[in-house]
Amino acid sequence: MKQTAMTGTRTIAVTGASSGIGEATARRLAADGHRVLLGARRTDRLERLVEEITAAGGTAAFRTLDVTDAADVRAFVDATVREYGRIDALVNNAGVMPLSPLAALRTEEWDRMIDVNVRGVLHGIAAALPVMRAQGGGHFVNVASIGAYEVSPTAAVYCATKYAVRAISDGLRQESAGDIRVTLVSPGVTESELADSISDPEAREAMKAYRAVALPASAIADAIAYAVSQPPQVDVNEIVVRPVASAR
Repeated sequence: MKQTAMTGTRTIAVTGASSGIGEATARRLAADGHRVLLGARRTDRLERLVEEITAAGGTAAFRTLDVTDAADVRAFVDATVREYGRIDALVNNAGVMPLSPLAALRTEEWDRMIDVNVRGVLHGIAAALPVMRAQGGGHFVNVASIGAYEVSPTAAVYCATKYAVRAISDGLRQESAGDIRVTLVSPGVTESELADSISDPEAREAMKAYRAVALPASAIADAIAYAVSQPPQVDVNEIVVRPVASAR
């Protein structure tokens, strides 16, 4: 017999949960009473995070996760179902942002962004969609960026990956109407470790100025929590969150 999605406590898997938006989202969702399964490569951080969440009265577990590996993502979703009996939502948050001018020809970094930012989301959908449909419903929250709506110098490939996440999300929404909810959350400049992956000197300096005004990661976590908290018949499709003092 199919189980329908709960309107209160939910089981939510979060990728890229070891820092930044993923960590803040894990804390917020657990504080709201949801059960969370956290995935990332840095399991030492996940272990500490789970300890802190459980000490505060929340319910959390973790598993190592490489979103570029489709089999690993399937194992992550399977682990969520084994741990909690179902998966009500998957937050596809893992991402990288090694910005550089196209002329720098940093093709390995381009490939890495495509693998994590695009294939990672597709792997999450491929792993969780059959499970959600079998249980009678579910919710994908895909974290994009304002880069899904505009392009800036040094960010062409990064923005392309986020445009892709936006397109994939809307396609999934249209194909799954009445069954699966889909939310695209697009943060403006936000405090995170994403900029640490920028190896190009020009792009790194430009990012310092760009990040002079930044949102706390908790602001994006609040947006995700809002979308997840809506009753099953409400589908929050897109949320863009920017700093008040920023034009982008």
